[in-house]
Amino acid sequence: MGHAGCRSPTADGRAPMSTVRLTVGQAVVRFLANQWSERDGRRQKLFAGCVGIFGHGNVAGLGQALLQHELAESGARLPYVLARNEQAMVHTAVAYARQSDRLQTWACTASVGPGSTNMLTGAALATVNRLPVLLLPSGTFATRVAGPVLQELEVPYAADITVNDAFRPLSRFFDRVNRPEQLPTALLNAMRVLTDPVETGAVTIALPQDVQAEAFDWPVELFAERVWRVARPLPEAVDIVEAAAAIRAAQRPLIVAGGGVHYSGAEDALRAFCELTGIPVGETQAGKGALPHGHPQAMGAIGATGTTAANALAREADVVIGVGTRYSDFTTASHTAFQHPDVRFVNINVARFDAGKLAGLPVVADAREALAALTAALDGFAVDPAYVDRQATLWREWDAQVEAAYHPPADVTDALADGVLTQGTVLGCVNELSDPRDVVVCAAGSMPGDLHKLWRVRDRKAYHVEYGYSCMGYEIPGGIGVRLADPDRDVFVLVGDGSYLMMPTELVTAVQERVKIIVVLVQNHGFHSIGSLSESLGSQRFGTRYRFRDPATGRLDGEKLPVDLAANARSLGATVIEVHSRAELEQAIKDAKAAPADGGPVVIHVETDPGVHAPDSDAWWDVPVSQVSELDSTRRAYGTYAAHRTTQRPHLAPTERTDR
Repeated sequence: MGHAGCRSPTADGRAPMSTVRLTVGQAVVRFLANQWSERDGRRQKLFAGCVGIFGHGNVAGLGQALLQHELAESGARLPYVLARNEQAMVHTAVAYARQSDRLQTWACTASVGPGSTNMLTGAALATVNRLPVLLLPSGTFATRVAGPVLQELEVPYAADITVNDAFRPLSRFFDRVNRPEQLPTALLNAMRVLTDPVETGAVTIALPQDVQAEAFDWPVELFAERVWRVARPLPEAVDIVEAAAAIRAAQRPLIVAGGGVHYSGAEDALRAFCELTGIPVGETQAGKGALPHGHPQAMGAIGATGTTAANALAREADVVIGVGTRYSDFTTASHTAFQHPDVRFVNINVARFDAGKLAGLPVVADAREALAALTAALDGFAVDPAYVDRQATLWREWDAQVEAAYHPPADVTDALADGVLTQGTVLGCVNELSDPRDVVVCAAGSMPGDLHKLWRVRDRKAYHVEYGYSCMGYEIPGGIGVRLADPDRDVFVLVGDGSYLMMPTELVTAVQERVKIIVVLVQNHGFHSIGSLSESLGSQRFGTRYRFRDPATGRLDGEKLPVDLAANARSLGATVIEVHSRAELEQAIKDAKAAPADGGPVVIHVETDPGVHAPDSDAWWDVPVSQVSELDSTRRAYGTYAAHRTTQRPHLAPTERTDR
């Protein structure tokens, strides 16, 4: 522990300042352990802990500080978790933050050079998804006394550049602490951004290795408990009046519910709004579960991976009410989803940047507060009963397709190879045998799209698909983060073989921490999603299958690789169950749920046929096709692409405002 004392009286006679002597690393740890967030009168620790990997750069700085903290504190207020991959540890922190409605997160520390730059993908994912995470990458010597050191980047045109500068465009706030005196300002700014619902994302404080170990006399006030209130900005009254007027004038309004509904805790407000007005809801990936499955206005997913129900209503909508959505290309089906000639947008969003998209009428406010105000302003308004009936008809038709995907008919199952299932069967078994509060986690490949369409969400926090960055390898570390944030729920991690092979090593972290996650590992011998995309673009699944190189052709189109992913997972310490039939899969799910809560990860290995697809969304995604080609397949694909492009719309017309 550092010693506390007082400096001499100041020259102008002011009272002396109480100080404590600590290294920069020790000061960082003590400061983070005393930060809290608060919303609606509920307070929680801002940092659940620190996750990291030590190497030269942080082992003697932050590493020593975390050890000292752990030994000095009975039950450390900033516990340390050892990860196996730096990118993965950021994913764990991000998933924890999302499951905690952005009110809590973790700090992540890495060593100099490759350890720190391994975190860059995680930083991008956090910022793209507007999720808070604190990154503490180590740097080379601020004094440059021993330079160039191992793993230092040298460029001939600027002596002050380090690899940590790569974090600048990926961070919502970046600072490099080259002197201890700079640390308080850096830390306070970091907390400001992490707890700001508009500005939040990756926050990076780069810490040179010599500075981490340097001692300084810190004001004791720096380490007092601080509570950071997460704001709920109220809407402007005139914006509510204008939004209500636009909605009252609509014949076929539609809500697009995004992640902001969940982060605001606005699900009940959205339900009240829909039940008053009868306006249907389509959900983005981040917004899925904004209304529970079975609600009369719940039309499920919208956009490129949406339901035919939501997409049919989107094509007809004359007013689209976006709530907490950033309108990604998957949500708008690359600007082809909304086809009404006079469609206008009302956008409720805490961030003005997102509220102004698609030339919408912006209502800049917290989603819960804005929906409550809009519900009051629309008292007495409801859509035509015929429109409500159309919603019910469209949903029944789609729900029948989901049932057929979950329980495929005999002509589909009889055509499968022995021991092979369809992906729809796998999703259906997990959905039907999991508890309503259990969480499904996914990120990349074909499963996020199928989950968006097919998964029946029964609880506001039960769906966790990272699709802002759709980062391969997110699933297992993300599942760990969800389970750490919400230990009373079972967490089902759905991952394909391609994404699994990117980052299986965090199974070891789950074993180490006795974190129970149920990993459903789907083996289909390649990149299912990109293979299908490649085929639709005329590229014939080139380079997307796991195959030997054929000696006769010189191409990667030989026999399947003899990769045993079940053996791999078993070697990393997980309990593994291999299944070869629907009955075996159902029993494996039951057994996994019955496994001890502190028993570590359970992996269910199942093989699927990538040639059996989920029901079509009747929507499009813009991925350019080669304009000229010698291949007939590419020329045909370009003709289809060109036809779809004619349906794209710019959405530039302003939403009419009422007279003030």
